Amino acid sequence: MPVMKGLLAPQNTFLDTIATRFDGTHSNFILANAQMSKGFPIVYCSDGFCELTGFSRAEVMQKSCACKFLYGPETSESIIQSIDEALEERKEFKDEIMFYTTTAALFWCLLDIVPIKNEKGDVVLFLASFKDITDTKAKAIQEDKREGKCRCRRRGRVKTGSSFTSTRLRSSTVLYHISGHLHSREKSKIKLNKNVFGDLPALPEYKVADAKKSKFILLHYSTFKAGWDWLILLATFYVAVTVPYNVCFIGDDDDLTRSTTVSDIGVEILFIIDIIFSFRTTYVSKSGQVIFDARQICIHYLTTWFIIDLVAALPFDLLYAVKVSVASVVHLLKTVRLLRLLRLLQKMDRYSQHSTVVLTLLMSMFALLAHWMACIWYIIGKMEMESNAYNWDIGWLHELGKRLESPYYAMGDINATGSGPSIRSVYIASLYFTLSSLTSVGFGNVSANTDAEKIFSVCIMLIGALMHALVFGNVTAIIQRMYSRWSQYHTRTKDIKDFIRVHHLPQSLKQRMLEYFQTTWSVNNGIDCNELLKDFPDELRSDITMHLNKEILELSLFASASRGCLRSLSLHIKTSFCTPGEYLLRQGDALQAIFFVCSGSMEVLKDGMVLAILGKGDLIGSNLSLDNRVIKTNADVKALTYCDLQCINLKGLYEVLDLYPEYSHHFVQDIQQDLTYNLREGHETHNRSHYCLFAKLGHHPLPSRHVINTQTSKASRKRRSGKTSRRQVVGLILSTALLN
Repeated sequence: MPVMKGLLAPQNTFLDTIATRFDGTHSNFILANAQMSKGFPIVYCSDGFCELTGFSRAEVMQKSCACKFLYGPETSESIIQSIDEALEERKEFKDEIMFYTTTAALFWCLLDIVPIKNEKGDVVLFLASFKDITDTKAKAIQEDKREGKCRCRRRGRVKTGSSFTSTRLRSSTVLYHISGHLHSREKSKIKLNKNVFGDLPALPEYKVADAKKSKFILLHYSTFKAGWDWLILLATFYVAVTVPYNVCFIGDDDDLTRSTTVSDIGVEILFIIDIIFSFRTTYVSKSGQVIFDARQICIHYLTTWFIIDLVAALPFDLLYAVKVSVASVVHLLKTVRLLRLLRLLQKMDRYSQHSTVVLTLLMSMFALLAHWMACIWYIIGKMEMESNAYNWDIGWLHELGKRLESPYYAMGDINATGSGPSIRSVYIASLYFTLSSLTSVGFGNVSANTDAEKIFSVCIMLIGALMHALVFGNVTAIIQRMYSRWSQYHTRTKDIKDFIRVHHLPQSLKQRMLEYFQTTWSVNNGIDCNELLKDFPDELRSDITMHLNKEILELSLFASASRGCLRSLSLHIKTSFCTPGEYLLRQGDALQAIFFVCSGSMEVLKDGMVLAILGKGDLIGSNLSLDNRVIKTNADVKALTYCDLQCINLKGLYEVLDLYPEYSHHFVQDIQQDLTYNLREGHETHNRSHYCLFAKLGHHPLPSRHVINTQTSKASRKRRSGKTSRRQVVGLILSTALLN
């Protein structure tokens, strides 16, 4: 069954962690690209940094990580040099520096630059943290002035060192958070105090984080889980059938009840195991992410389906296993297991794409409803018979007993015990009545006689009308969807025939139209790829078209093209098809595309002579000129067999070459070497030489299919060495046989 898998690709959570935890807070930091040695441009800056410096984010982006725009006359030259050296050597830097805001206001800053590595150990980012320590420095200077000059130096060093240490610890909080070490202020204080005397924390890494999954976690889209869901589905249907039947028809009959005890206990065990599995099965969150965390899975299950599953899994049937007599009220309690059907309704969307499965489930639900109605119909007849014990025989059960010559006796009669038809006959009659009432108005051989029975019959008819609209309406839609493609084919065929009849097309054109339509339909099943893919985003559409057109894109002609060029080019490649005898091109036509033969055989004709026979892997077109873009063909191209072609639209090709001028020069040169046959007018040197060869042999060029041209470029021969040699042998044999 199809299940929404969710976002399973490993995610790079580094930038997401920074953006969600620190942007908009008191943290002042920037991220810079460490792989571009020229200036190390800034790729991200926090709101706190913008507030601290007065620069907007647009002004800061792409500037140097050294923050030269913050330098001023009081900025230390030695520290500037140290920053540049640290960036060039990709190492950590920590020091105090004087910066200037956009209004030229001076402030002291504690600068902490940390290199960020990826999983390969390469430094890819710089994280620079800025801490404003202007107030701390001002207080330290004032205290220095109050003290003596010699004590000032000593205390100044101590004070500066202590303030430097405390502010450094506060600024490095960002690094701890990003490393995943801290999640609250209390934890951060403890962690920072430990790291004052201990080792430095592990630096964060800019890398793709694989999903961490315990080996005891089940994947909700796995094959095992799909099979288990089907097993639970069958068990749920078993409960939906047996529980109402046992409650209504069997009742307190211990012998009949105990006959199904083993299967009932097995179902209970399955439900209990399913609860255990549900506590360890992944799910897809509202954001589309797959949740692997066991704690989140448990919370999600407890707040959704746990109560219903628990009630449905209560082990009522284990009482039979331990020889405990069970009252009929316990049978009624077992009906709560029908709540498991709600889980089925939740999963109906999984089956929506499978018409056969949906059709089976709908018919099963209809039969299940008829089964429930049959149980209720029997209970009504039984209660009517018990409430009118003496001299009363007008209920449907009495009528059934009379017809089957097994009448019900009065309660006081000595033959009352064991009177009436068997349970099997009564159930079949009840099911027959409910099904006939749901699908039609009944046949009268089992009918309602009392008021209660008539009221129930009316209810069944109303439910039957609703079921016709709901179930059978969906069944009709499903069947139509199953045959929609076939119906579309017949509709299109009728439209073509009507078109031919209205416009009085000759028989030859009629036959060609019908043959082309039927053949193309058998190939693509009536699916228009362009229409199908137009609603997809360009990125996904280009990936799909690259896969569909990989044969032509793997030619040496496109070897020097960039991936972006190939993706753009793939959007202009279309699939074409030719039937035997159809002309792909006529002499003198304006060439609209370059064609690549995927399968089949074609021939190039001029004045009734065969100039070339083309097959799989051949490229048909002409050399291109970026100035003169109008190309007239010099020959006819005709299909010998059914041919699959891929064609590159020249208009789209020129657009791509204009977008990628660095590749256009290579393409114009390489296509002359890759073409199997050049259709541009004026390129007929090989044809003349071939004609002269036959003239020297004393023969004249024969009509169509009798002259085999060997015009194939050296590059094409190398690319199709085995194929070309085989084609040449066949051509030589044909030529020799026909000339003789």
